[in-house]
Amino acid sequence: MEHALSQIAAAWRSRTIVAKLFSFATIGVVNVAVDVTAFSIAYKLFHLPLVLSNVIAWAVAVSGSYVMNTKVTFGRETGGAFSWNHYLRFAASGVLGVIVATTTLVILSQYANVFVAKFVSILAAFGVNFSMSHFVVFRAVRPNLERL
Repeated sequence: MEHALSQIAAAWRSRTIVAKLFSFATIGVVNVAVDVTAFSIAYKLFHLPLVLSNVIAWAVAVSGSYVMNTKVTFGRETGGAFSWNHYLRFAASGVLGVIVATTTLVILSQYANVFVAKFVSILAAFGVNFSMSHFVVFRAVRPNLERL
């Protein structure tokens, strides 16, 4: 645990984390557009149920996000190479982000304007999604050093 905390502290002190945050946020903006478009097509054009349309939209958006983040934000850690292992971890971390966002929205909407609660829930999910991506999904691989 102490080792993990020291890694987190070292990463936050590094200037590269700012560039990664900016890149992750920019890709997130693109993914909001992808999500809304996929949802609209599924719900309005194909008349799919609301929940199914939302799940399809999330799956499309998370897949696009994985591709862009693998190539851009975390390209150094991944070598720009795709892997099922990283994809599944990325998607799983996205589920955690959706849970955090929904929980935040439901709780805060009891005390604040719904749109304020929604904005805060987006920020909460961003923090969870970036942290999971940076520290779990795309963590830098350390070379194995043989002990003498």
